[in-house]
Amino acid sequence: MFDTAIDAFLESQANVRGASPHTVKAYAEDLRQFAEYAMAQGCFTPAQAEPPLLRAYLGHLQSLGLARASRARKTAALRSFFGYLTMQGVLAQSPTTGLRTVKLDRRLPKFLRTDEIEKLLTSPAQNPLGLRDRALLEMLYASGMRAGELVILNVGDVDFDEAIVRVVGKGDKERVTLLGREALQALTIYLATSRPTLIEHAKDDGALFVNRYGGRLSDRGVRKLFDKYCAAASSTLKITPHVLRHTFATHLLNNGADLRLVQELLGHTSLATTQMYTHVTTERLQEVHRAAHPRAKGVPNGD
Repeated sequence: MFDTAIDAFLESQANVRGASPHTVKAYAEDLRQFAEYAMAQGCFTPAQAEPPLLRAYLGHLQSLGLARASRARKTAALRSFFGYLTMQGVLAQSPTTGLRTVKLDRRLPKFLRTDEIEKLLTSPAQNPLGLRDRALLEMLYASGMRAGELVILNVGDVDFDEAIVRVVGKGDKERVTLLGREALQALTIYLATSRPTLIEHAKDDGALFVNRYGGRLSDRGVRKLFDKYCAAASSTLKITPHVLRHTFATHLLNNGADLRLVQELLGHTSLATTQMYTHVTTERLQEVHRAAHPRAKGVPNGD
């Protein structure tokens, strides 16, 4: 049955490969959707799944109007699932062999301009929750870490003397991220004033960022926080924690940081993933052009 095989795969992803709960949940939804389709076509076990069935399923997803990114994710889930079953000896060969990869539109990552990031970072109020939010926003922008990495941090993970944070990323891989002066200052104020107030009537489990009740701040809580401050920074862009991660990488590269250093700070396994950030802003292009081109000097900057 599909259910037994899917459950074994999900357990392997969570416990052996260290996949995040978000990733495991996405795998579960994608694979159960395929299993439902397969059984409706008379295929009741993974061993019965043939390449024509998988191609028909992907065609079915396209007919539903599903975005390319969603179809690509579901295809990747099927490859991983059947690859796992092949490695376990359940299948002799994966039916995904030869399956065409969904081509994605290459879109530049969304990011904030320097004036927008300034508005975002200075928008929280001067109260316990506002000081927490300021520290959290400063830390995400300074380090480029993911929201899921931030919410599992404990106070002891921050080294104030070295201005570094030890982060556990995808696949339980540990890396060091850096903090700047502003982030350190905001964190110091939060830990000295706001956090003691917030945990006053709760058990202190060491969580770096806590909610209004003193418990560990959740990933969902971070996203709700972003919704609150989004309008203050940009009237056109929906700001998420990942947009701040994109902004971190873009600003570093635009100001001359080495690509491999940014790769290390982001926790990317492949340099190709980091290369998506090598786009530069129009303002930066104009600045370089005005400085370097003999016939561009003196051209107004458009302000």
